[in-house]
Amino acid sequence: MNPPSSITFFSRFEADILAGNKTITLRDESESYYQAGQRVSVSNLEDGRCYGELDILSVSRVAYDDLNDTHAEQENMSLAELKTLIRQIYPGIEALYLIHFKLV
Repeated sequence: MNPPSSITFFSRFEADILAGNKTITLRDESESYYQAGQRVSVSNLEDGRCYGELDILSVSRVAYDDLNDTHAEQENMSLAELKTLIRQIYPGIEALYLIHFKLV
């Protein structure tokens, strides 16, 4: 499968991404095909508005139970907030894909 050329985030994360405060995203397997070294456009999920480009630094698998304060800090939220958000988006998921990125 070809890696995707874009990635979307809820609009509430735009400011954190642009400020460099959010440097990872956790996704399910359907969005795990990004590759280290790849550059992608970034846009809001709600309206599709593109607001920049990201370089993908790494993609790795992580168990939900192994999420820790470092992951939460990279998401710019507390661990409790992160785990709650993941359960809302991906109910019952046990394995996630951690996509580490930087704003270009």
